[in-house]
Amino acid sequence: MIDIIGKRYWLFLISGIAILLSIVFLVVFGLKPGLEFSSGSSMTISFSQKVDPAALKEELANLGYGNSIVQTTGEGDFLIRTVALTDEARKQLEENLSAKFGPITEKSLETIEPVIAKQTSRTTTIAVIIAAIGILLYMVWAFRRLPKALFFGTSAIIALLHDVLITAGIFSLLGALFGWEINLMFITGILAIIGYSINNTVVVFDRIRENMRKGISSSFEVVTNYSVVEIMSRCLNTSITTLITILALLLFVGGAIQNFVWVLLIGVIVGTFDSICIAPSLLVVFEQGEWGRFLHPARA
Repeated sequence: MIDIIGKRYWLFLISGIAILLSIVFLVVFGLKPGLEFSSGSSMTISFSQKVDPAALKEELANLGYGNSIVQTTGEGDFLIRTVALTDEARKQLEENLSAKFGPITEKSLETIEPVIAKQTSRTTTIAVIIAAIGILLYMVWAFRRLPKALFFGTSAIIALLHDVLITAGIFSLLGALFGWEINLMFITGILAIIGYSINNTVVVFDRIRENMRKGISSSFEVVTNYSVVEIMSRCLNTSITTLITILALLLFVGGAIQNFVWVLLIGVIVGTFDSICIAPSLLVVFEQGEWGRFLHPARA
């Protein structure tokens, strides 16, 4: 039988490196707030002729919108994020772009005021905190009949933070490379990851509980490893089918849900690794009081 839990300190090391890189990406590149989290205007336009994104960005700078972000969508349109535009400023901008690149079609325009952006940020933060607390309480309640039920909830929360941090770090890098911003689709994706990851983790933990009741072994580590190996194929099959659906969305739906799809893609991969390798390993560390060895994987 594969000894996954026996290699937990090496798995923690891999996870720790990923977390460290994610923190570096977040510190260096940050997460660029999208329209919902900062004031400004976002407009989607298309031209009758082919336009180079670099040339469009250069022209925007010449017109006094040097800090604008220009992205292309799957349909060949341009998504321009800039400062808040009045009706007059928007018309003038479109006229100038039309004079430079030819006829222009405005497909959408959205403007967010600073007060609304601040309220959205606060509401989003509260939602994520409530979700984390709710998960902790649910895990403790679900495994309340087991000794040290709090270990299950705590392990699940640490694992979720692991998923969110690594996903955010990778997205930060992608944002630096492609100019992506976080928006409500990003937050929706993060919440979806939390739900997906906790589902896989509960399945693994539930199998551990069942095998403890069966008395497979007196060693908690052995029971945990047996349970992980037993349930691993189910978790992998679920993740693979989910990834196929996500890839279909990525290829055929377009840029409207780009952030949501990419966050899900990263999160499902990271969350699957976490549910199989990290969450149950953390449970063993808690149960056996191994935090003294946690920082020394080579001695494990």
